[in-house]
Amino acid sequence: MERIIPPKLRPGNRVHVIAPSHSLSIISEEVKSLATKRLNDLGLEVSFGKNAEMHDEFHSSPIADRLDDLHAAFVDPTVHAIFAVIGGYNSNQLLPHLDWELIRSNPKIFIGYSDTTALQNAMYAKTGLVTYSGPAYSTLGQRHYLDYTLEGLRACLMADAAFEYLPSSEWFDDEWYLDQEK
Repeated sequence: MERIIPPKLRPGNRVHVIAPSHSLSIISEEVKSLATKRLNDLGLEVSFGKNAEMHDEFHSSPIADRLDDLHAAFVDPTVHAIFAVIGGYNSNQLLPHLDWELIRSNPKIFIGYSDTTALQNAMYAKTGLVTYSGPAYSTLGQRHYLDYTLEGLRACLMADAAFEYLPSSEWFDDEWYLDQEK
């Protein structure tokens, strides 16, 4: 299968946020506001899936709603990149229902991590679309220590030049979103 590399992002492009796993409703307004500002500061316009805020007792939404948002984002010619809200534990429920030809015919950047990896691996295997393991939308709402991540995002998704991506000298593995000042 031929590898498909989606076009790079340019200022003025639109990124669309969907919730293939956990819902946008679990993300605080402060985190959403900062994440959107960060994408706007890169010159990008931000929009959201119509079902991104829906949620049930598992902090997710019905399969049909999540599929609708994912398919709508791929087919919309004004969307240049698709960001997952956050990870979770049930994006695999979408796999038997994905329209692989729709995805193959409308290549665009698809980025996230954690549970989103199931979708990313399947997209590559079934369509050849290169996807990106990188910050979810909610990650961009982190107040501190995000410079390394933003620089990597910019270099990978927006720049045409080759770049060397070296390991960060700092990292942490905590629940930063619970108290961003600690």
